[in-house]
Amino acid sequence: MEDSKIIDLFFARDEGAIAETQKKYAPYLFTVAKNILPNPQDAEECLSDTYFKAWQTIPPLRPASLKGFLAKITRNRALDKYRAATAQKRANETGEIDLLLSELTEAIPSPTDVHTSYENNLTADAINNFLRGMDADSRFIFMRRYFYADSIATIAKNTRASESKIKSSLARARKKLQFALSEK
Repeated sequence: MEDSKIIDLFFARDEGAIAETQKKYAPYLFTVAKNILPNPQDAEECLSDTYFKAWQTIPPLRPASLKGFLAKITRNRALDKYRAATAQKRANETGEIDLLLSELTEAIPSPTDVHTSYENNLTADAINNFLRGMDADSRFIFMRRYFYADSIATIAKNTRASESKIKSSLARARKKLQFALSEK
């Protein structure tokens, strides 16, 4: 079913919207959650939370991209679960999230700094402009690593590039992002 029809089901408050969303996007959303969370049950719980959040927010929102909208909800929920797990001293089996967050630490201002809503919006705009200015391959690599939390090996396999090339691309992108954010 087309996304616009699924969104129409949400607007009609038809519970079939959830079933159609699951049918079309469950494997994709599970991958997004599983890349962040080592426990498959936690990833499944994120999917349930995603469907519930979509039900709560559509309407009034009408997302331009249902896939992107659902991925963002899933990713945010998975990150929340990850933070809760690490705050309770439960170890992450892969450590991958710690690694990729540490990779971006130098480029993105510290979350402990006091920021106003306006400054946060400026940072978000600067990051979006940075991403729009990247070539398609570099943007794909950057998004797969830092939005979808794919491993270096997975990105290398999907792009048919060496792991060292992926690491170099990410290092250059982080350096450029740091420069772009320092100029905002």
